[in-house]
Amino acid sequence: MFLGREHELNALRDLKSSRGARFVAIRGRRRIGKSRLIEEFSKEFPKKILFTGLPPTPGITSRSQREEFIQQMVSQGFPNIKSDDWSEIFFTLAKETKKGSVLIALDEIAWMGSKDPAFLGKLKIAWDRFFEKNPRLVLIVASSISSWIDKNILNSTGFFGRVDLTLTLTELMIRDCTKFWGNRAASISAHEKLKTLGVTGGIPKYLEAINPKLSAEENIRKLCFLKGGLLFNEFERIFHDLFSKRSEVYKNIVETLSNHHSMKQEEISQEIGIQSGRTFSEYLKDLTEAGFISADFSWDIKNAKTSKLRKYRLSDNYIRFYLKYIEPNKQKILRGDFEKASLTGSIHWDSIMGLQFENLVIHNRHDLLQMLRVVPGELTCDGPFFQTRTTDRKGCQIDYLIQAKNTLYICEIKFSKNPIGMRVVEEMERKVEALAIPKHVSYRPVLIHVGGVTDEVLYRDYFDKIIDWTEVLQ
Repeated sequence: MFLGREHELNALRDLKSSRGARFVAIRGRRRIGKSRLIEEFSKEFPKKILFTGLPPTPGITSRSQREEFIQQMVSQGFPNIKSDDWSEIFFTLAKETKKGSVLIALDEIAWMGSKDPAFLGKLKIAWDRFFEKNPRLVLIVASSISSWIDKNILNSTGFFGRVDLTLTLTELMIRDCTKFWGNRAASISAHEKLKTLGVTGGIPKYLEAINPKLSAEENIRKLCFLKGGLLFNEFERIFHDLFSKRSEVYKNIVETLSNHHSMKQEEISQEIGIQSGRTFSEYLKDLTEAGFISADFSWDIKNAKTSKLRKYRLSDNYIRFYLKYIEPNKQKILRGDFEKASLTGSIHWDSIMGLQFENLVIHNRHDLLQMLRVVPGELTCDGPFFQTRTTDRKGCQIDYLIQAKNTLYICEIKFSKNPIGMRVVEEMERKVEALAIPKHVSYRPVLIHVGGVTDEVLYRDYFDKIIDWTEVLQ
Protein backbone atom coordinates (compact mmCIF):
# COMPACT_ATOMS: atom_id res chain seq x y z
CA MET A 1 0.00 0.00 0.00
CA PHE A 2 1.03 3.60 -0.63
CA LEU A 3 0.72 5.46 2.69
CA GLY A 4 1.24 9.16 3.32
CA ARG A 5 2.86 11.64 0.91
CA GLU A 6 -0.51 13.08 -0.16
CA HIS A 7 0.95 16.59 -0.33
CA GLU A 8 3.91 15.53 -2.48
CA LEU A 9 1.77 13.38 -4.76
CA ASN A 10 -0.73 16.20 -5.26
CA ALA A 11 2.12 18.60 -6.07
CA LEU A 12 3.31 16.21 -8.79
CA ARG A 13 -0.21 15.80 -10.16
CA ASP A 14 -0.71 19.56 -10.30
CA LEU A 15 2.55 19.88 -12.19
CA LYS A 16 1.52 17.22 -14.68
CA SER A 17 -1.71 19.03 -15.48
CA SER A 18 0.10 22.24 -16.44
CA ARG A 19 1.21 22.98 -19.99
CA GLY A 20 4.74 22.28 -21.09
CA ALA A 21 7.42 19.77 -20.19
CA ARG A 22 8.33 19.67 -16.52
CA PHE A 23 11.60 19.01 -14.68
CA VAL A 24 11.36 17.72 -11.09
CA ALA A 25 14.07 17.13 -8.46
CA ILE A 26 13.41 14.85 -5.47
CA ARG A 27 15.82 14.43 -2.56
CA GLY A 28 15.81 12.67 0.80
CA ARG A 29 17.67 10.06 2.84
CA ARG A 30 17.78 6.40 1.84
CA ARG A 31 14.60 4.40 2.54
CA ILE A 32 12.54 7.58 2.82
CA GLY A 33 10.29 6.62 -0.11
CA LYS A 34 11.57 8.53 -3.16
CA SER A 35 11.33 5.52 -5.46
CA ARG A 36 7.93 4.56 -4.05
CA LEU A 37 6.60 8.08 -4.66
CA ILE A 38 7.89 8.01 -8.24
CA GLU A 39 6.31 4.59 -8.75
CA GLU A 40 2.94 5.82 -7.47
CA PHE A 41 3.09 8.95 -9.63
CA SER A 42 4.04 6.87 -12.67
CA LYS A 43 0.53 5.34 -12.60
CA GLU A 44 -0.69 8.65 -14.03
CA PHE A 45 1.19 8.00 -17.28
CA PRO A 46 0.44 5.60 -20.11
CA LYS A 47 4.16 5.53 -20.82
CA LYS A 48 6.84 5.57 -18.12
CA ILE A 49 10.55 4.84 -18.34
CA LEU A 50 12.23 4.39 -14.98
CA PHE A 51 15.97 4.09 -14.33
CA THR A 52 18.17 3.76 -11.27
CA GLY A 53 21.92 4.06 -10.87
CA LEU A 54 24.27 1.37 -9.61
CA PRO A 55 25.43 1.74 -6.00
CA PRO A 56 29.07 2.93 -5.71
CA THR A 57 30.68 -0.42 -4.96
CA PRO A 58 34.32 -1.25 -5.82
CA GLY A 59 34.81 -1.76 -9.54
CA ILE A 60 31.83 0.35 -10.64
CA THR A 61 32.94 2.74 -13.38
CA SER A 62 31.30 5.25 -15.71
CA ARG A 63 31.14 2.47 -18.32
CA SER A 64 29.36 0.21 -15.82
CA GLN A 65 26.74 2.91 -15.25
CA ARG A 66 26.15 3.43 -19.00
CA GLU A 67 25.90 -0.30 -19.67
CA GLU A 68 23.42 -0.75 -16.81
CA PHE A 69 21.37 2.20 -18.09
CA ILE A 70 21.23 0.62 -21.55
CA GLN A 71 20.17 -2.73 -20.08
CA GLN A 72 17.36 -1.01 -18.21
CA MET A 73 16.31 0.61 -21.49
CA VAL A 74 16.27 -2.78 -23.20
CA SER A 75 14.16 -4.29 -20.42
CA GLN A 76 11.61 -1.53 -21.04
CA GLY A 77 11.32 -2.18 -24.77
CA PHE A 78 14.16 -0.12 -26.27
CA PRO A 79 16.57 -1.49 -28.88
CA ASN A 80 19.94 -2.65 -27.61
CA ILE A 81 22.69 -0.17 -28.45
CA LYS A 82 26.42 -0.06 -27.88
CA SER A 83 27.51 3.33 -26.70
CA ASP A 84 30.37 4.98 -24.85
CA ASP A 85 28.58 8.31 -24.91
CA TRP A 86 25.64 9.59 -22.82
CA SER A 87 24.67 11.86 -25.71
CA GLU A 88 23.79 8.86 -27.90
CA ILE A 89 21.97 7.15 -25.01
CA PHE A 90 19.85 10.24 -24.31
CA PHE A 91 19.17 10.69 -28.05
CA THR A 92 17.90 7.10 -28.29
CA LEU A 93 15.71 7.73 -25.26
CA ALA A 94 14.42 11.00 -26.73
CA LYS A 95 13.33 9.40 -30.02
CA GLU A 96 10.89 7.16 -28.13
CA THR A 97 9.56 9.90 -25.86
CA LYS A 98 8.99 12.84 -28.21
CA LYS A 99 5.20 12.52 -28.23
CA GLY A 100 2.43 11.76 -25.77
CA SER A 101 2.18 11.70 -21.99
CA VAL A 102 5.43 10.22 -20.71
CA LEU A 103 7.41 10.07 -17.48
CA ILE A 104 11.19 9.66 -17.39
CA ALA A 105 12.72 9.08 -13.96
CA LEU A 106 16.44 8.97 -13.19
CA ASP A 107 16.55 7.58 -9.65
CA GLU A 108 19.84 7.83 -7.72
CA ILE A 109 21.15 10.14 -10.41
CA ALA A 110 24.21 10.94 -8.27
CA TRP A 111 25.36 7.35 -8.73
CA MET A 112 24.74 7.48 -12.49
CA GLY A 113 26.76 10.60 -13.12
CA SER A 114 29.39 10.76 -10.40
CA LYS A 115 32.04 8.92 -12.44
CA ASP A 116 31.53 10.88 -15.68
CA PRO A 117 32.21 14.64 -15.63
CA ALA A 118 30.32 15.07 -18.92
CA PHE A 119 27.11 13.38 -17.71
CA LEU A 120 25.31 16.46 -16.40
CA GLY A 121 26.25 18.62 -19.36
CA LYS A 122 24.88 16.04 -21.76
CA LEU A 123 21.70 15.64 -19.72
CA LYS A 124 21.20 19.42 -19.86
CA ILE A 125 21.69 19.40 -23.64
CA ALA A 126 19.27 16.48 -24.02
CA TRP A 127 16.65 18.37 -21.98
CA ASP A 128 17.05 21.55 -24.02
CA ARG A 129 17.15 19.87 -27.44
CA PHE A 130 14.77 16.95 -27.02
CA PHE A 131 12.86 16.27 -23.79
CA GLU A 132 11.59 19.83 -23.33
CA LYS A 133 10.04 19.76 -26.80
CA ASN A 134 7.38 17.30 -25.65
CA PRO A 135 4.82 19.44 -23.72
CA ARG A 136 3.44 16.35 -21.96
CA LEU A 137 6.76 14.98 -20.70
CA VAL A 138 7.86 14.99 -17.06
CA LEU A 139 11.51 14.31 -16.15
CA ILE A 140 12.28 13.41 -12.55
CA VAL A 141 15.77 13.23 -11.08
CA ALA A 142 16.14 11.85 -7.56
CA SER A 143 19.01 11.21 -5.17
CA SER A 144 19.69 10.13 -1.60
CA ILE A 145 22.70 12.43 -1.66
CA SER A 146 20.86 15.71 -1.20
CA SER A 147 24.06 17.75 -1.32
CA TRP A 148 24.77 16.37 -4.80
CA ILE A 149 21.31 17.43 -6.05
CA ASP A 150 21.84 20.89 -4.54
CA LYS A 151 25.28 21.41 -6.02
CA ASN A 152 24.81 19.85 -9.45
CA ILE A 153 21.15 20.51 -10.25
CA LEU A 154 19.47 23.12 -8.04
CA ASN A 155 22.45 25.49 -7.70
CA SER A 156 24.04 24.72 -11.06
CA THR A 157 24.20 27.45 -13.70
CA GLY A 158 23.64 24.73 -16.31
CA PHE A 159 20.19 23.89 -14.91
CA PHE A 160 19.28 27.39 -13.78
CA GLY A 161 15.59 28.09 -14.42
CA ARG A 162 14.91 24.57 -15.62
CA VAL A 163 13.76 22.85 -12.41
CA ASP A 164 10.01 23.40 -11.97
CA LEU A 165 9.50 21.56 -8.68
CA THR A 166 11.79 20.45 -5.83
CA LEU A 167 10.53 17.94 -3.26
CA THR A 168 12.45 17.10 -0.10
CA LEU A 169 11.05 13.96 1.52
CA THR A 170 11.24 13.81 5.30
CA GLU A 171 9.94 11.25 7.78
CA LEU A 172 6.25 10.40 7.67
CA MET A 173 3.94 12.08 10.14
CA ILE A 174 2.86 9.94 13.10
CA ARG A 175 -0.73 9.81 11.84
CA ASP A 176 0.63 8.10 8.70
CA CYS A 177 3.04 5.88 10.64
CA THR A 178 0.19 4.30 12.62
CA LYS A 179 -1.37 3.11 9.37
CA PHE A 180 1.44 0.56 9.00
CA TRP A 181 -0.14 -1.43 11.82
CA GLY A 182 -3.17 -1.90 9.55
CA ASN A 183 -6.43 -3.08 11.07
CA ARG A 184 -4.59 -3.89 14.31
CA ALA A 185 -3.63 -0.27 14.98
CA ALA A 186 -6.54 0.24 17.39
CA SER A 187 -5.62 -2.78 19.52
CA ILE A 188 -1.96 -1.89 19.96
CA SER A 189 -1.05 0.51 22.74
CA ALA A 190 0.50 3.88 22.04
CA HIS A 191 3.42 2.91 24.29
CA GLU A 192 4.19 -0.12 22.13
CA LYS A 193 3.95 1.94 18.93
CA LEU A 194 6.32 4.51 20.39
CA LYS A 195 8.89 1.82 21.20
CA THR A 196 8.84 0.78 17.56
CA LEU A 197 8.96 4.36 16.31
CA GLY A 198 11.83 4.96 18.73
CA VAL A 199 13.83 2.63 16.47
CA THR A 200 12.34 3.18 13.02
CA GLY A 201 11.34 6.84 13.21
CA GLY A 202 8.98 7.71 10.38
CA ILE A 203 11.04 5.90 7.71
CA PRO A 204 8.57 4.08 5.39
CA LYS A 205 10.88 1.19 4.45
CA TYR A 206 11.47 0.34 8.11
CA LEU A 207 7.79 0.63 8.97
CA GLU A 208 6.86 -1.70 6.10
CA ALA A 209 8.92 -4.42 7.80
CA ILE A 210 6.76 -4.34 10.93
CA ASN A 211 4.65 -7.43 11.60
CA PRO A 212 1.55 -6.10 13.44
CA LYS A 213 0.96 -9.56 14.96
CA LEU A 214 4.23 -9.35 16.91
CA SER A 215 5.12 -7.21 19.92
CA ALA A 216 7.42 -4.20 19.61
CA GLU A 217 10.29 -6.13 21.22
CA GLU A 218 9.85 -9.09 18.89
CA ASN A 219 9.73 -6.86 15.81
CA ILE A 220 12.85 -5.05 16.95
CA ARG A 221 14.62 -8.35 17.69
CA LYS A 222 13.91 -9.62 14.17
CA LEU A 223 14.82 -6.36 12.46
CA CYS A 224 17.90 -5.40 14.49
CA PHE A 225 19.30 -8.36 16.42
CA LEU A 226 19.36 -11.10 13.78
CA LYS A 227 22.19 -11.06 11.25
CA GLY A 228 19.67 -11.26 8.40
CA GLY A 229 17.52 -8.45 9.84
CA LEU A 230 16.82 -5.40 7.68
CA LEU A 231 18.33 -2.96 10.19
CA PHE A 232 21.36 -4.98 11.28
CA ASN A 233 23.67 -3.82 8.44
CA GLU A 234 21.61 -0.81 7.39
CA PHE A 235 23.93 1.73 9.03
CA GLU A 236 26.99 0.52 7.14
CA ARG A 237 25.08 0.48 3.83
CA ILE A 238 23.81 4.01 4.34
CA PHE A 239 27.17 5.52 5.16
CA HIS A 240 29.11 3.60 2.52
CA ASP A 241 26.65 4.35 -0.29
CA LEU A 242 26.21 8.02 0.56
CA PHE A 243 29.61 9.07 1.81
CA SER A 244 32.01 6.47 0.37
CA LYS A 245 35.62 7.22 1.36
CA ARG A 246 34.66 9.81 3.99
CA SER A 247 32.13 7.54 5.70
CA GLU A 248 34.35 7.09 8.77
CA VAL A 249 34.42 10.84 9.43
CA TYR A 250 30.65 11.09 9.17
CA LYS A 251 30.26 8.08 11.44
CA ASN A 252 32.47 9.73 14.06
CA ILE A 253 30.27 12.83 13.97
CA VAL A 254 26.98 10.98 14.49
CA GLU A 255 28.63 8.75 17.10
CA THR A 256 29.63 11.84 19.06
CA LEU A 257 26.16 13.37 18.77
CA SER A 258 24.53 10.12 19.90
CA ASN A 259 25.97 10.70 23.37
CA HIS A 260 24.71 14.26 23.75
CA HIS A 261 21.44 16.16 23.56
CA SER A 262 22.96 18.75 21.22
CA MET A 263 26.39 20.23 20.53
CA LYS A 264 28.01 23.24 18.92
CA GLN A 265 30.25 22.72 15.90
CA GLU A 266 33.39 23.51 17.90
CA GLU A 267 32.42 20.98 20.58
CA ILE A 268 31.91 18.21 18.00
CA SER A 269 35.18 18.90 16.19
CA GLN A 270 37.10 19.04 19.45
CA GLU A 271 35.71 15.71 20.64
CA ILE A 272 36.56 13.85 17.44
CA GLY A 273 39.87 15.64 16.89
CA ILE A 274 39.21 17.39 13.59
CA GLN A 275 39.81 21.08 13.03
CA SER A 276 36.62 23.14 12.98
CA GLY A 277 36.69 24.99 9.70
CA ARG A 278 35.05 25.19 6.30
CA THR A 279 35.59 21.51 5.48
CA PHE A 280 34.12 20.40 8.79
CA SER A 281 31.15 22.71 8.23
CA GLU A 282 30.58 20.94 4.91
CA TYR A 283 30.54 17.57 6.70
CA LEU A 284 27.83 18.83 9.05
CA LYS A 285 25.91 20.32 6.14
CA ASP A 286 26.00 17.00 4.27
CA LEU A 287 24.66 15.11 7.29
CA THR A 288 21.97 17.75 7.82
CA GLU A 289 20.82 17.67 4.20
CA ALA A 290 20.85 13.88 4.30
CA GLY A 291 18.35 14.07 7.17
CA PHE A 292 20.50 12.39 9.83
CA ILE A 293 21.23 15.41 12.00
CA SER A 294 19.48 18.75 12.52
CA ALA A 295 20.93 22.22 12.91
CA ASP A 296 18.90 24.12 15.50
CA PHE A 297 19.32 27.88 15.40
CA SER A 298 18.72 30.00 18.44
CA TRP A 299 17.01 33.37 18.16
CA ASP A 300 16.62 36.62 20.04
CA ILE A 301 13.23 36.57 21.76
CA LYS A 302 13.09 40.37 21.91
CA ASN A 303 13.17 40.93 18.16
CA ALA A 304 12.58 37.34 16.92
CA LYS A 305 15.74 37.49 14.82
CA THR A 306 17.63 34.27 14.21
CA SER A 307 21.15 34.34 15.59
CA LYS A 308 24.25 32.80 14.10
CA LEU A 309 24.45 30.42 17.04
CA ARG A 310 23.36 26.87 16.32
CA LYS A 311 23.59 23.46 17.83
CA TYR A 312 23.51 20.10 16.11
CA ARG A 313 21.55 17.09 17.33
CA LEU A 314 21.11 13.56 16.07
CA SER A 315 17.57 13.61 14.65
CA ASP A 316 17.51 10.12 13.10
CA ASN A 317 16.11 7.60 15.58
CA TYR A 318 17.47 4.52 13.82
CA ILE A 319 21.05 5.80 13.83
CA ARG A 320 21.04 6.51 17.57
CA PHE A 321 19.50 3.10 18.30
CA TYR A 322 22.08 1.40 16.08
CA LEU A 323 25.00 3.10 17.79
CA LYS A 324 23.64 2.48 21.30
CA TYR A 325 22.42 -1.10 20.99
CA ILE A 326 23.09 -2.84 17.68
CA GLU A 327 26.77 -2.03 17.10
CA PRO A 328 27.89 -2.85 20.69
CA ASN A 329 26.18 -6.25 20.33
CA LYS A 330 27.41 -6.95 16.79
CA GLN A 331 29.54 -9.97 17.63
CA LYS A 332 26.79 -11.50 19.76
CA ILE A 333 24.34 -11.01 16.89
CA LEU A 334 26.72 -12.67 14.42
CA ARG A 335 27.10 -15.62 16.82
CA GLY A 336 23.33 -15.96 16.92
CA ASP A 337 22.97 -15.13 20.61
CA PHE A 338 19.69 -13.32 19.95
CA GLU A 339 18.13 -16.01 17.74
CA LYS A 340 15.76 -17.04 20.51
CA ALA A 341 16.69 -14.75 23.38
CA SER A 342 14.37 -12.06 24.68
CA LEU A 343 15.42 -8.42 24.55
CA THR A 344 14.27 -7.87 28.11
CA GLY A 345 17.23 -6.39 29.95
CA SER A 346 19.16 -5.71 26.73
CA ILE A 347 17.45 -2.42 25.90
CA HIS A 348 17.12 0.27 28.53
CA TRP A 349 14.12 2.07 27.08
CA ASP A 350 14.03 4.81 29.70
CA SER A 351 17.59 5.87 28.91
CA ILE A 352 17.12 6.19 25.14
CA MET A 353 13.44 6.97 24.59
CA GLY A 354 13.67 10.49 26.01
CA LEU A 355 15.66 11.76 23.02
CA GLN A 356 13.85 9.45 20.57
CA PHE A 357 10.47 10.71 21.74
CA GLU A 358 11.69 14.28 21.50
CA ASN A 359 12.64 13.67 17.87
CA LEU A 360 9.17 12.30 17.14
CA VAL A 361 7.48 15.35 18.65
CA ILE A 362 9.74 17.75 16.73
CA HIS A 363 9.18 15.89 13.45
CA ASN A 364 5.45 16.32 14.07
CA ARG A 365 5.55 20.00 15.02
CA HIS A 366 2.52 20.78 12.86
CA ASP A 367 0.37 18.58 15.09
CA LEU A 368 1.80 20.33 18.14
CA LEU A 369 1.05 23.77 16.74
CA GLN A 370 -2.48 22.68 15.94
CA MET A 371 -3.04 21.38 19.49
CA LEU A 372 -1.84 24.70 20.88
CA ARG A 373 -4.00 26.55 18.35
CA VAL A 374 -1.08 28.52 16.99
CA VAL A 375 -2.03 29.62 13.47
CA PRO A 376 0.72 30.11 10.85
CA GLY A 377 0.07 33.83 10.63
CA GLU A 378 0.88 34.30 14.32
CA LEU A 379 3.96 32.04 14.39
CA THR A 380 7.26 33.89 14.58
CA CYS A 381 9.85 31.23 15.47
CA ASP A 382 9.81 27.68 16.78
CA GLY A 383 12.26 24.89 17.49
CA PRO A 384 14.60 23.48 20.14
CA PHE A 385 15.94 26.57 21.90
CA PHE A 386 19.10 27.38 23.82
CA GLN A 387 20.13 30.55 25.58
CA THR A 388 23.84 31.08 26.13
CA ARG A 389 25.08 32.26 29.48
CA THR A 390 26.33 35.85 29.75
CA THR A 391 27.24 38.17 32.62
CA ASP A 392 23.64 39.34 33.02
CA ARG A 393 21.66 36.18 32.24
CA LYS A 394 21.72 32.46 32.90
CA GLY A 395 22.07 29.79 30.26
CA CYS A 396 19.19 27.40 29.61
CA GLN A 397 17.92 24.87 27.10
CA ILE A 398 14.26 24.42 26.14
CA ASP A 399 13.08 21.16 24.56
CA TYR A 400 10.83 23.12 22.21
CA LEU A 401 10.02 26.82 22.21
CA ILE A 402 7.25 28.40 20.16
CA GLN A 403 7.18 32.15 19.78
CA ALA A 404 3.87 33.44 18.54
CA LYS A 405 2.46 36.97 18.64
CA ASN A 406 3.38 38.28 22.12
CA THR A 407 3.31 34.72 23.54
CA LEU A 408 5.94 32.08 24.30
CA TYR A 409 4.94 28.42 24.54
CA ILE A 410 7.68 26.78 26.61
CA CYS A 411 7.43 23.03 25.96
CA GLU A 412 8.88 20.28 28.14
CA ILE A 413 8.89 16.86 26.45
CA LYS A 414 8.89 13.83 28.76
CA PHE A 415 8.79 10.10 28.04
CA SER A 416 8.16 7.85 31.03
CA LYS A 417 6.48 4.54 31.67
CA ASN A 418 5.34 5.93 35.04
CA PRO A 419 3.26 9.07 35.74
CA ILE A 420 5.36 12.23 35.80
CA GLY A 421 5.65 13.87 39.22
CA MET A 422 6.27 17.34 40.62
CA ARG A 423 9.92 17.36 39.60
CA VAL A 424 8.86 18.45 36.10
CA VAL A 425 7.27 21.58 37.57
CA GLU A 426 10.48 22.43 39.42
CA GLU A 427 12.53 21.92 36.24
CA MET A 428 10.24 24.17 34.23
CA GLU A 429 10.30 26.89 36.90
CA ARG A 430 14.10 26.98 36.75
CA LYS A 431 14.05 27.28 32.97
CA VAL A 432 11.48 30.06 33.02
CA GLU A 433 13.49 31.93 35.63
CA ALA A 434 16.62 31.70 33.46
CA LEU A 435 14.87 32.60 30.19
CA ALA A 436 15.17 36.25 29.16
CA ILE A 437 11.51 37.01 28.53
CA PRO A 438 10.61 40.60 27.52
CA LYS A 439 8.03 42.34 29.73
CA HIS A 440 5.49 42.66 26.90
CA VAL A 441 5.57 38.89 26.18
CA SER A 442 3.41 36.32 27.99
CA TYR A 443 4.63 32.78 28.56
CA ARG A 444 2.67 29.54 28.75
CA PRO A 445 4.31 26.37 30.12
CA VAL A 446 3.39 23.24 28.16
CA LEU A 447 4.02 19.62 29.15
CA ILE A 448 4.08 16.94 26.44
CA HIS A 449 4.09 13.43 27.87
CA VAL A 450 3.32 9.77 27.29
CA GLY A 451 3.31 8.05 30.67
CA GLY A 452 0.69 10.24 32.33
CA VAL A 453 1.05 12.77 35.15
CA THR A 454 0.42 12.46 38.89
CA ASP A 455 -2.61 14.03 40.55
CA GLU A 456 -0.22 16.35 42.36
CA VAL A 457 0.89 17.85 39.04
CA LEU A 458 -2.72 18.31 37.99
CA TYR A 459 -3.69 19.92 41.30
CA ARG A 460 -0.68 22.26 41.12
CA ASP A 461 -2.21 23.63 37.88
CA TYR A 462 1.14 25.03 36.75
CA PHE A 463 1.02 24.06 33.08
CA ASP A 464 -1.29 25.94 30.73
CA LYS A 465 -1.50 22.86 28.55
CA ILE A 466 -0.75 19.20 29.27
CA ILE A 467 -0.64 17.17 26.05
CA ASP A 468 -0.92 13.40 26.11
CA TRP A 469 0.98 12.42 22.95
CA THR A 470 -0.76 9.07 22.84
CA GLU A 471 -3.76 10.94 21.43
CA VAL A 472 -1.73 11.64 18.29
CA LEU A 473 -1.04 7.91 17.94
CA GLN A 474 -4.64 6.77 18.22
